[in-house]
Amino acid sequence: MGWLASSAAFDPQVLSEPGAPRWNVLPHVTPPPGDVRQWLQAAEADVLFEATSLNAQTGQPAIDHVRAAMESGAHAVTANKGTVVHGYEELRDLAIKSGKRFLFESTVMDGAPIFSLFRETLPAIHVRSFHGILNSTTNFILSLMEEGLSFEESVKRAQATGAAETDPSDDIDGWDASVKVAALVRVLMELPLAVKAIERQGIRALTGEMVRNARKAGTPYKLVCRAWRSGGGVKATVRPEQVPSTDAMAHVSGTSSIVHFETDVLPGLAIVENDPGVETTAYGMLADFIRAVSTRGH
Repeated sequence: MGWLASSAAFDPQVLSEPGAPRWNVLPHVTPPPGDVRQWLQAAEADVLFEATSLNAQTGQPAIDHVRAAMESGAHAVTANKGTVVHGYEELRDLAIKSGKRFLFESTVMDGAPIFSLFRETLPAIHVRSFHGILNSTTNFILSLMEEGLSFEESVKRAQATGAAETDPSDDIDGWDASVKVAALVRVLMELPLAVKAIERQGIRALTGEMVRNARKAGTPYKLVCRAWRSGGGVKATVRPEQVPSTDAMAHVSGTSSIVHFETDVLPGLAIVENDPGVETTAYGMLADFIRAVSTRGH
């Protein structure tokens, strides 16, 4: 845990050896800087990739890292949803002021083009509402329950395959999905929405029998995210719903995700991501990197 910088770049062979390399055995490496700003200066960074774990309550330390990057003259690319939910307006304005990019495609649906689609391809469009399945872990657990496992067995299977964390609470209690809803609302609907303001219910109360009976009836359970404009604000929910077989969400299984937008121009626009892996999230960051370094005038 910390920072390393080398004036002559790092030797891939040394970095790939088992165990974390120590700074004093790497050539051309300065002693570890004391904080991220010193590291950015020592590395002479052009782009910062920010991929720390999500802090749903404050968005830290990711917000400080992104802020430090742009203030140090580097573009900032992040996969951390907390930067958008808790610091979007500040970081967006700082990016404009510093002439750098603040990009975050991998924060929702991995590398699928959500934010870039609206920013670059659908300018001046007005998002009225959206709904979908944004948490792949709960979708995977529900699919396992439909196959015959109990809720507890499904969670353990998801953990064993890497689809669920050791502590799956953020997923099964709806926190991760709520943070993603707040991020989409803040950026695409341009309205502030606190995570705690979202009506949230997880999937803990669902039993294997309930889930299997719902599937047999043609109305499977899904953890559905919804947000819609209401008056001058926005309302949002995250909760288990039985969806009809005519709804595309009914056919999204495993670790797949879907989001459906209703806009003033396009009455329905859906994006489906089928069974993504960790490389999909990495691709989202790579795509943002290419946007940052190849776009002029930002």
